[in-house]
Amino acid sequence: MQLSTAQSFEMERMRRTIDATSDPAALRALCRKLLEAWMSQKAATQWAMRQQLGRPSQIARDAAQALLQQNGGTPGLEAPPKRPAA
Repeated sequence: MQLSTAQSFEMERMRRTIDATSDPAALRALCRKLLEAWMSQKAATQWAMRQQLGRPSQIARDAAQALLQQNGGTPGLEAPPKRPAA
């Protein structure tokens, strides 16, 4: 995915700020903030995808049910048996 011009400038500004920082404690704090922001963005993206696409497990169940109905409940198309806990 390509960054917009504004995002590219912001990225360069952040890179220069990081490069200019020599204090290890400040760099650690910055890394923690970036990690939190990254994980928050990841969670928000996953939430948006679930809202847009529906829950994958529900989609899979619906697809399996449709296959069973099309094939008249043909044996062998059911879900495999669950494995015993190890």
